[in-house]
Amino acid sequence: MNNSSKFKRLLIGSTYSWMVLLALIPYLILLGASFLQRGEHSLVQSGWTLANYQHLLSPAVFSMALDSIGLAALAALLCLVIGYPFASVLAQAPSRVQPLLLLLVMIPFWTNSLIRTYALVMMLKADGTINALLLSLGLIQNPLQLMYTPLAVFIGLVYTLLPFMILPLYAALKAVDPRLLEAGRDLGANRLHRFFRITVPLTIPGIIAGTMLVFLPALGMFYVADVLGGARSMLLGNYIRDQFLVFRNIPMGSAASVTMTVAMGLMLILYYLAGRRFGRETIQ
Repeated sequence: MNNSSKFKRLLIGSTYSWMVLLALIPYLILLGASFLQRGEHSLVQSGWTLANYQHLLSPAVFSMALDSIGLAALAALLCLVIGYPFASVLAQAPSRVQPLLLLLVMIPFWTNSLIRTYALVMMLKADGTINALLLSLGLIQNPLQLMYTPLAVFIGLVYTLLPFMILPLYAALKAVDPRLLEAGRDLGANRLHRFFRITVPLTIPGIIAGTMLVFLPALGMFYVADVLGGARSMLLGNYIRDQFLVFRNIPMGSAASVTMTVAMGLMLILYYLAGRRFGRETIQ
């Protein structure tokens, strides 16, 4: 066995060891804790129960989960509506301009998302940039209540996660063969028909990938709801955080975390199956 093979085995083994130690084992502990009971004098106490999962089906928690899913879905939809035209312009831009446009997309990643969320506060508060602009233009007489509303949380999610939609769409649009669009034009298809009959079907894997990259993180970005929504808005991430850190209910927080992880895993499986299906249809 040569040195290259030994190094490859060591690298792969180290990676698997790291994943088992810091991902699999903590998740198994979390899974086990979700079936335990909350202790009076300790974090958990023995006694297997399904009460934690049953509580997740209570009207209050279920309603909060539906609101969170709806908000994340709307954020993903708006990111798609905004991101697709930008990704299209980016993919069709001259080669000398594309690096600059990609840089503009990547710049937000250079700043912590929590800091960028606090920057939104300066824009959305009563004496912030947006209200000052609207007042100066005479469009409103009194400042709008933008902060601590679901709208503020929605704006924060879209602002934070938009690059995650643009990049997969850009990669998908770059892979579209221009000759297919030329063939459609030669066959008499106008620009709208070419877009919906050729471009959109070929970029569905990118649309699905971008939607997943926006929707899944949006469910758990509790700091956006905390900073911009205050106590009036709660995402699934806020509920899990509160169970662990505020109420010290480790079994309940574990059950919510496991449920959310399983749901995300099912969505990723659906994404994989959809990607394979549309990939085969594209090839055919």
